[in-house]
Amino acid sequence: MSVKLEKEGRVGVLVLDRAEPGSGASYHAAGMLAPITEATFGEDALLRLNLTSAAAYPAFLRDLAAATGRSLQSGAPGTLFVALDRDQLEALERLYEFQRGLGLAVEWLRGSRCRELEPALHPAVRAGIGAAEKEVDPRSLTAALGCAVAAAGGRVRSGAEVARLLWTGGHITGVALTTGEEIAAPSVVLAAGCWSGGIAGVPKEVADAVRPVKGQILRLRPRAGEALPIGHLLRTEEVYLVPRSSPARGDEIVVGATVEEQGFDTSLTGGGVYELLRAAIEVVPGVREMKLAEASAGLRPGSRDNAPLLGPLSDPPFGPLSGGWGAAGLVVATGHHRNGILLTPVTADAIASVVCEGVVPEAIAPFRPDRFARACC
Repeated sequence: MSVKLEKEGRVGVLVLDRAEPGSGASYHAAGMLAPITEATFGEDALLRLNLTSAAAYPAFLRDLAAATGRSLQSGAPGTLFVALDRDQLEALERLYEFQRGLGLAVEWLRGSRCRELEPALHPAVRAGIGAAEKEVDPRSLTAALGCAVAAAGGRVRSGAEVARLLWTGGHITGVALTTGEEIAAPSVVLAAGCWSGGIAGVPKEVADAVRPVKGQILRLRPRAGEALPIGHLLRTEEVYLVPRSSPARGDEIVVGATVEEQGFDTSLTGGGVYELLRAAIEVVPGVREMKLAEASAGLRPGSRDNAPLLGPLSDPPFGPLSGGWGAAGLVVATGHHRNGILLTPVTADAIASVVCEGVVPEAIAPFRPDRFARACC
């Protein structure tokens, strides 16, 4: 978002990060750009947003490469969502019919065809759904975005935790840090992830809507001289595997991820690590011999309907103002749950439109940040 705002040329951007940029949810994320295989029943609006953002990714990465010299293009040939037993097969058939009904570009694959595409798959694989999806390395992405912010003239401050929003007469006037320092600003974009609700002065309808959702995730690496056993992104009902070749870390497979309601706890558990490894080995037995290079746990910013909170508030916290959305100067971009990396391009474009033009794009209209409060009235 900060890169997009700076490029508009009409606003100066200061990014305040409570820790180090890229050390939160994005550090732990797998980086799947998978709107099709993430599609689930009852989330049609979110699916449309995910598809829009996925379509914007190639141009987004080209622009980022032009600004920084860092190429982040994905080499993955696509996603295979596979079934290993009868129950999984029946669920996969229902998912396939659902996806087809939405007009999504999916292909039904027999188990033998799945194994032709990925010989390392377990022989028990009965069928699969194929989709043309990609991935991006979130750690490389956030590093490149940091360079792009600096190149565009923006500033980033690490270890600058916001304690409260500053309001005067119903308008945002800036923020105060935990150190007591006050920073004036005519517009504030709330993008604090699962910590958004803990900032004083955040309107109650936003604060109450965002919560931390814990996810444990693993990174496996092949032994010296060995190649990665898979090339596709792989999914089952229980696990996903994301193969990646990183200039910084070499070849790896990211295995994830648990979904846990444990507050702000980020401890690793034996059960979480075991279940991920068990599910990964069931679908690709060869990962049993790979090195466990990293195990970590992060906190996704969840919302009540698993969709993000995007845009300005229609009303400021101290009563309505004329002028429509954004009149109070607070713009929200949080609650992305499992789709934060995927939704990066569409979020950046939409928030820049709100801040610089005062226009709320139609794509984010279903995700207004006060929608839960309005639903109760």
